[in-house]
This record gives sequence, C-alpha cells and structure tokens, in this order.
Amino acid sequence: MATGERGSIAIARICMEKRDQYLGHNVYSNGRSEEIIGEAIKHYNIPREDLVIMTKIFYALDPIKQPPISALMDKTTAALVNRVGLSRKHILDAVDASIARLGTYIDVLQIHRLDRDCSQVEIMHALNDVVASGKVRYLGASSMQAWEFQKLQNIADKHNWHKFISMQNYWNLLHREEEREMVPYCRDANIGIIPWSPLARGALARPFDVREGLRNQNDKVLSDLVRGQGSEAVDEMIIRRLEEVAKKCGVSMAVVALAWSLSKQAWPVTGLNSIERINEAISSVTFVLSSEDVAYLEEPYRPKDVSY
Repeated sequence: MATGERGSIAIARICMEKRDQYLGHNVYSNGRSEEIIGEAIKHYNIPREDLVIMTKIFYALDPIKQPPISALMDKTTAALVNRVGLSRKHILDAVDASIARLGTYIDVLQIHRLDRDCSQVEIMHALNDVVASGKVRYLGASSMQAWEFQKLQNIADKHNWHKFISMQNYWNLLHREEEREMVPYCRDANIGIIPWSPLARGALARPFDVREGLRNQNDKVLSDLVRGQGSEAVDEMIIRRLEEVAKKCGVSMAVVALAWSLSKQAWPVTGLNSIERINEAISSVTFVLSSEDVAYLEEPYRPKDVSY
C-alpha cells in the first residue's frame, strides 16, 4: 500500500464513519489490505451491518514479497498450480483465507478474472457453495467478454445456483468499449456495474500536460491503457475538455470524471489514499453533470481495442 499501514487504517476509519462501501482485494499487499480492514472494524468498533465488504479471488499471494500481479498467475509453476485461478480448491481455500484476514464474512466475492483453463460448471458450482455456506453473501465478476459473462450466468440459472449480481469492468471517459455489449447486458439483466479505474489510472484527475511523478514514469498499465493504442490525440482532447468543465463548475477533474460514471448508473471503484480523495468521491455523488456537459465530454471519443 502506497499510503503505509498507519495511514491506511486511518483512511479505513474515515470511510467507515462516512458509511462508505469498502473494497478490499486479497492479492493487493499480499492480503495485508484485508487484515487492515478487519483491524479497523475491531479497533473503531464499527457495526458490521453498516458495511459492505467486497474482495476478489484469482491470483496467488506471495507471503515473502509483493511481486507484480502478473507474476502470480502462471499455473505451470509448481508452487502456484493450486494457488491461482478459479478451481474449486482455490476458490474454497481463498475464501477461507480472506475471512481469516478480515475476521468476518464477505458481502460480495468477485472473481478477478475468468479462468479460461477451468470448467465453467466447476467455477459456478464452487461459487454457489461458498454462498450457501454463509461465508459469502453475493457474487460479482470482473473483466471478461460479455458472452462469457452471460454463459456463466446461464450455467448458474440452469442449476438453480447463485448468480453474479455485479460486474467490475474497465469503463471510463477514455475507454467506453464496454458500452457495446457488457453494459447493455448488465442493464437488461439488472446486474450492478462497478467500473474499476474510473479515473484511467489518474489520467482523468489531472491536466493533460501534468505528467510528473513516479506513476507516469513507471506504470506500464497506465501506458498500455491510456497511451498505448495510438489514441493520444483523442485522449488529450477528452482530458482538456474535462479540465474545462471542471473549472467551469468549480470542482476537481476527478469529481467530474466520477460524476460521469455515476450519470451512467454505475458505481465506480476509486482509490482512496487520502482524505482529499475521500472527499472528492463523496462530492461526486451530489455533483450532477448537465446533459450538455456529458455530451461535450463524450463527443471526441473514438473506438479502441478492447482492454482487460
């Protein structure tokens, strides 16, 4: 965690006091993020019923160090064969481990990716079992093709198993390919949409010309998602329009970008590493973009290759 453990606990407390839904992913910080959430709940005596705790499963954890997530998904490595993916064994083991770190049940268990090497019937059966056991309340999915998501839902429906109630996908002002199939399907099926990276790795939170900082220098995902598809001219136009709307409305660029997501009946997943970021997220809920501003922000967009 970039903010450090002490800062993370303080931020967790503020989020809980504001009755913010809290999202913890087991792979981030090697499970320490879940432990911090559990510690904050106990230390500050936060009523459990006031919280919605969400976590993810797929990748392996490394108890020694925190390598890149991409290094924790190779099933051909002997040490990872039973610790990564969505096999029944890994789903059951990962849920038990997350609950031990959190010290409580999981409200929404999300699959971080679709395991295309595993039987989809096995995946849905195991996910149904963790809900039936009472360890998990609901199921969510993330980052896959719309037809794959619908197939999983159909398998669950056929067997009368619990289905996914949410989709966490990559959807923001700079990447709107999800609007072609995934978003219409989710709306038709009454599935909640909780986009990850609504600020496009921070690109939508600062002026286009402001690129200093370690993240801009070292974040390969940022370069791949935002600047690696030959779309920089279009992205620049969108970001400059975003800055213009933010100045006109007297709010930060992040508030406008998050408000855009909310205007689409989505609930964006944000990185809250400071009190300022928490306040921005809260402000975006009450700030409403005009239909004219939404159209102005969206107009420059051009199709891109599907990412994640």
